[in-house]
Formats: sequence, structure tokens, C-alpha cells
Amino acid sequence: MLEHLLSPSLDVVNGYVSELSARDQPFHMIYSGGDLVTGVLSIIVAGTALTTLRRRFWSTVGWTFLGLFGLCAIGDALFPLDCAPSLETWCALRERADQVSFSHSFHSVTSSAVITCGVVALLTLSIAARRYGWWPALARFGWLLAVVETVFALGTVVAMLAGEWLGILQRIQIIILCLGLLTIAWALWADWRAARRAPHGRPVQARETTSR
Repeated sequence: MLEHLLSPSLDVVNGYVSELSARDQPFHMIYSGGDLVTGVLSIIVAGTALTTLRRRFWSTVGWTFLGLFGLCAIGDALFPLDCAPSLETWCALRERADQVSFSHSFHSVTSSAVITCGVVALLTLSIAARRYGWWPALARFGWLLAVVETVFALGTVVAMLAGEWLGILQRIQIIILCLGLLTIAWALWADWRAARRAPHGRPVQARETTSR
């Protein structure tokens, strides 16, 4: 959301979102800082959920992948691109000639892992919500956001091969992922609020029936 103000020269239509945090860009620390904060908070939420909420198979898988999502987001911050290929021709040539740093090359791994872990976390948590009768917001919207995110993730692969529209598809993809994280946050908030209203502060999840 800040790129139109801080980085208007980057190509929104065809450029990688990761170019915003490339080392040679003037505000790269702001964008990398966002990735770092997101990663740390995701790990804290996942760790807290695993240690305080009732554990079932699908929820455990979901929180684990949310933690891995956070770890990969930190990796995005720690291993930025060297430069912006869509903005600088010399950078694109160096990239094609494989004359970039390990950080530049490894960034594609962490970025792909972020999306993969985010989708798996959202999907498995929505399965847990529907299967165990938890978190109505996730049960209703989580799976849908995961499916749409997967479709756009595949679309970015096609756009990457075609060399067009990659920037637009990536930005939509990130918006959907953010909506998924907000849905998880809303589900936890609603669960916490309901638990406070329950007799003796009993967690809502503890009332799940054994038949499920």
C-alpha cells in the first residue's frame, strides 16, 4: 500500500513485489521490516495457539504451517533481492547470467514457501473449523480464500512464463493472503471473546462433542 507513495518508479503491472525490498531501493528497510514483523507475529500467534488451545490433528497442522509461514516471511526479510530487474536493465542481465548473490537467488525460495505455507495454513485451519465446529469465520471464508489464493498463485506462474501481468497478479495474491490472515485473527478474537462470556471463562473449544 505504500509503494505508490514511496516507490512510484517501480513497475506495478509487471514487476515483482519483492523488488520493493531490493537492497538498492531507497525504502527497502521499510518493506523488509514489514515482512519481519509479519513473520514474528505469525510465529507468536502459532506458538500461542499450539500451547493454549485444544489440539486436534487439523488445527495442529494449521498452526504449524502458520509458524512456518512466519519463518519464511522472516527469510524474505533476511534474504532480499540485490536489485530490481524490472526497473534496471543491468540487474535483469546479471540475473539471467546468474551473477547475483545467494540472497538474490534464495529469495525466490522463501517467497514461494511463504505463499505455500500460508495457503496450507489457511486451508487446514478452515478444515479444522468446519470439522470440529470451531471458528465460524474460518469455517465460512477460510477455504474459499485458500482456493482463490491457489488459483492466483498458479496464475503468477503463468504470468512469469509469459513475462506479463506478473506484478498485478502478485499484488492481488498478497491482498488475498492478507485477508486470510485477518480472517484467522478475527476467528481467534471471536473465540476469545466468547470464552470470556462462557461460565467460569471456559474455552469455547472445550465444549466440542466427542462425536466429532
